[in-house]
Formats: sequence, C-alpha cells, structure tokens
Amino acid sequence: MTIDELQKTLANAIKGDVTSNTGDRTKASRDTSLFTRMPELVAYPKDQDDVRTLVATVAHAKADGMPISLAARAAGTDMSGGPLTTGVVISFTKYMNHMGEVGDGHAVTEPGVYYRDFEKATLKEGLILPSYPASRELAAMGGIVANNSGGERTLEYGKTERYVEELEVVLADGSGATFGALSRSELEEKKKLDTTEGRIYREMDALLAENAELIEAHRPQVSKNSAGYALWSVRDKATGVFNLAKLICGSQGTLALWTKAKLALVAPKPRRAMLVIFLSDLDVLPEIVRRVLPHTPESFESYDDHTFSLAIKFLPEMLGQMGFFRAVRLGLSFIPEVFMAATGGVPKMILMAEFSADTLDEADRRAREAKQALADLNVRSKIERDEKASEKFWIVRRESFALLRKNLHGMYASPFIDDFVVPPESYPEFLPKLNALLAEYSSHFIYTIAGHIGNGNFHIIPLMDLSKPESRQVILDLAPKVYELVIQEGGTTTGEHNDGIIRTPYLPMLFGDEMMALFAKTKMIFDPENILNPGKKVGGTFDDIKRDMITSI
Repeated sequence: MTIDELQKTLANAIKGDVTSNTGDRTKASRDTSLFTRMPELVAYPKDQDDVRTLVATVAHAKADGMPISLAARAAGTDMSGGPLTTGVVISFTKYMNHMGEVGDGHAVTEPGVYYRDFEKATLKEGLILPSYPASRELAAMGGIVANNSGGERTLEYGKTERYVEELEVVLADGSGATFGALSRSELEEKKKLDTTEGRIYREMDALLAENAELIEAHRPQVSKNSAGYALWSVRDKATGVFNLAKLICGSQGTLALWTKAKLALVAPKPRRAMLVIFLSDLDVLPEIVRRVLPHTPESFESYDDHTFSLAIKFLPEMLGQMGFFRAVRLGLSFIPEVFMAATGGVPKMILMAEFSADTLDEADRRAREAKQALADLNVRSKIERDEKASEKFWIVRRESFALLRKNLHGMYASPFIDDFVVPPESYPEFLPKLNALLAEYSSHFIYTIAGHIGNGNFHIIPLMDLSKPESRQVILDLAPKVYELVIQEGGTTTGEHNDGIIRTPYLPMLFGDEMMALFAKTKMIFDPENILNPGKKVGGTFDDIKRDMITSI
C-alpha cells in the first residue's frame, strides 16, 4: 500500500479528516522540543470509533509490509519530541475537544480539550485538577495525561497519575477497552476475556507478579518521575487494586491511545500568603527545605540569579504584555528588585514558599511560622500577605524564560537537561557540581535555572544557536554528564516532561538492563507490531537525536 492509497482508505473510513497538506504536516512536525519529524499524513478523528478505525487500518497496513506507524497529538507543547512521527499523526484538538460531566469530585474529558477550558468548566463547581503544568494556557489534556504532567502545586497535590481514575483507550489492534480500578476478583474476570484486552490483563498481571521485587527495587526514590513505564504504580500493595490507567498515564501514547478520561478533582483553598527567601549561600538550602516542608506549603518554587537579572533586564517587555493599570502596579512593585540588581545585591537563589488556607489569617500564620523556623539561619526573607504583592515573583518564575527566548534573536530554546529531579538533601554537593559543569559549556549557551525546589525538580533550558555543529554536539556531550550526577544522587532524568526523543536513550543509564527488558516486554504486550509512537520509552537511540535535531529556527 502506498501513502496515497492509505490516505484514501482512511479518508473513506472515518467521519473526520485525513490530509497530506504541507501546512498541516509542517505544523504537526514540531512541538517545543529540539526536534522535527515530518509526518506522511495528519488525521483528525471525530470520536473514538474514528480512532479505532485509524489504528486498525494502520495496523493492517503495517502487517502487510508497509513501514508505517502513528502518534497521538494534542496541543503540541511537549518539550521532549513525544508526539513527533514520520508516519500518521492523530490530532485531537480539532474535533475531540469536548468536556463530559463535571461534579461529585471528578470530571470527564476528551484529549483535545485545552486545560484552560477544562479548568473553566471545573471551576464552575469550585474544583480544579491541581497537577496542571506551567503551560496551562497552552497545553491540552491529551499531553497532560500522556506525560503524567505536574507543576507548581504538585508538592502538595501530586502529579496527574494520582488523579487518573479511568481511561477509555484504543489498543494497538484498533480494539477498545476501559482501564480503571479493579479488585482481585474483577481482575480475574478480565483475564478470562478472549480479546486483546484479556490477553493484556493476563500478561501484565504475570509480568508484575513475577518481577515484583525487581520493579520495587527500581522505583524512583524521588517524589516526581515521568521516566520509563510506571510498572510500580499498577498494583496497589495495600489494597491489591489493579489499574492499568496508571500505566497508560505517562506512557506518551506508546501503549494505547486514550480517548476519554475520568479525572479526580480537588477544591482549592481560596487564600494564600508567600514566604520569600533571598538566598546567598546555597549550602544552607537543604536545611531551609527541611524546615519549611513540615509547614506544608502548597508550592515551594525557586529561580536563580540568572533568571532574576534577565527578568529585570527585560522588565519593560514583560510589563508590556499586560494591561496598563496592572503594568503600572507591577512596575512600581519591582522598584526594590531593580535597586537590588543595580547595586549588585542579587541573591544566588530566590525561594517562594506559598501557603494556602481557607482564610488569609490562617495562610499568613503558617507563612510566619515557617519564617520563624528559619530564624537562626540568618537568611533574608519576607512575607507577602497580599497575593497582588506576591504576583511579581510568580511572573518572574513563569515568564522569564519566555522573555529570554523572545528577546535573544538567533538563539533557540533547547530543552535537553530541562527536568531532572534530585533529593533535596543532595543540594550542597549536587548544585556546585552542576554549576561547574554548566560553566564548562557556558560559551555555547545562555541559560536560566528555575524549579520546584521543595521536591528537587529543576528546569534548565539553555538558549543556543543550533545552526552551529558545535552547539548541537554540546547537547550530546553535556547531557550524559548531568544525568550521571543526577543518578549518583538517587535522582531521575525527568520529573514532568517525560522521555520522548531526547531522554529515551538515557533510560538504560537510569534503570539498568533488567528493567529495560521489562519495559520492552511491556511494550510488546501492548503493541506487538510497534505501531504506537515507536522509539519513545523503548528503542530510541542517540542517532535519533542526531538525525532529527533542528538546525535552524
């Protein structure tokens, strides 16, 4: 079968659209990663039946000898190359963008719903999905679930996996299934099914039972992880509940394509106070984290002196994105920071511990108790009791990198060491080693460091001139050195952004050969013909990175 024949077959078989239009293909060839892969076709399904037909047709073409595969795509904000393919892109935002019921502590959604619209719907019931990513205004639910996303509130609330209750999925042969929590007896009934779903239950139950000790020994010992397949999350040791939805979450569309999700929600506390800490000595950082965390901040974020200085440098551009009155108010609030930068008093790191409560007095009390816990450390700090006063710190944390990217022309955002996690107690030894490594390569890029300091998740996204071969080589030379440091400290290569093209080749370094064999067997159980987003999680190579890295903006 040729591509033209496949396109005609698909177009005649589904209610949605299938196109080989250059514009659609070009748009689908990029996300926010370092990579580009031009697909042969882009399909826009209208419902789950369309998705099943698309997958089944591609599976039949592959079985007949056609070298074809497919990948799911939602908003395209992935930073790892996760939704990129040279085969067929199944794009969800055009048609499969409907919310289902919201209420009783949960919401039902299709993958093409943008998070901003999802949250509007849930807030009508006073509820949110608290694992939203920093790209909340741009991201869609498909990627949030597929990457097991997290963000600024995950310190208190955890990642998306915690909220995934049930997923309707399309399996690699085009059949459908619904994965959710099963008791031991319900699992045994599922295993009796003479279907692909039944086979998957039988084989996954056996794999998990036979390798339970190995899997548990390799469970990442940090609070956030999106690397590999979350085999350790399928069976609850305490209750015996078995839920394959926990495995699909974070699998980047390599095991099954989800078409409807039931997600648990929480009621956010309405008032907040922030403890801001200006840190000049990083040696005391783990002690600060140790003392602040018992006061249960909702979020505990950070940004470094690079971020601070660049935010001040581009302050007019940052304020220019806002309305006049808000810009004036925020501009006046930044006067102390401008003075700090002008007099050389920029701290090495700024920490933001935000406390939420039902009343402002309660939030303020908890912030002050956390501040008092640091009294003998002689660190400079202040409490922002007014959320408008703390807004400027959030703006710098969220917007500084975007400003850098927009204002340094000829430089491209290059996420390749952008999401590792280390235990907070490792900071005194880890951070100086990390900074020394970055300094070795600093002639090749400009960077900022921001992160979720409360759980050791750091985001470093250099800006580089990727038209230079030496810059592209830095990506291959520096990453293994950073990840070696991370792994030595008991960390993981990705806390939120997932593996994709950029980090799949480092999974053997993180997990070892035995776990990689289990990951490969898991992929084989779900997708024996390797049609679902191949080369992510399993089978990705450093040659993929070299071949598909962009060389111009």
